[in-house]
Amino acid sequence: MLVLDMLNDFIKGSLKCERALEIIPNIRTLLGIARNNQIPIFYCVDEHLPTDSYELDLWGPHAMKGTVGQQIIDELKPQKYDTVITKRTYSAFDRTTLDKSLVRVYDGKGVDTIIITGVHTHICAKHTSYDAFTRGLKIIIAEDGTQAFSAEDHVSGLEYIRKIYGADIKTIDRIIELLVSNKQ
Repeated sequence: MLVLDMLNDFIKGSLKCERALEIIPNIRTLLGIARNNQIPIFYCVDEHLPTDSYELDLWGPHAMKGTVGQQIIDELKPQKYDTVITKRTYSAFDRTTLDKSLVRVYDGKGVDTIIITGVHTHICAKHTSYDAFTRGLKIIIAEDGTQAFSAEDHVSGLEYIRKIYGADIKTIDRIIELLVSNKQ
């Protein structure tokens, strides 16, 4: 399970997405079920440096390394066995340790499916989905566990990821049903 950019700057700060507030309880519920079922959780979070002009020029300073804005929101703080992957681009795979981390889980058997939650559906979820697609991973997007600045951006992001990368778009409740049934 991936939790993308649920950071102070994206939820409460410089790039605030008010629509993201509604997904926090859904993600928290899914995280609890994932932990109870020993499903690895990866928080994939922006950690920008002043030299990241490609993104900072476009969006302004956000999620700067070492700042409060770059910290994961208190409501979704990682637990003991969760992994935090820092990133400096939209995709959680681009120049990060996510690939190696996914291969190491399940006693080195790795994963074949990822569940994506967090912000922003049409940016980071979309680019992370592309990289998952090129790695042959099955992609599940939590429809009510992802969000964007506008309803249009969210819906168009979901539709693009479904159509172009073959992702399954599911509600948190449906994902939980699948996780629990697969463990029985």
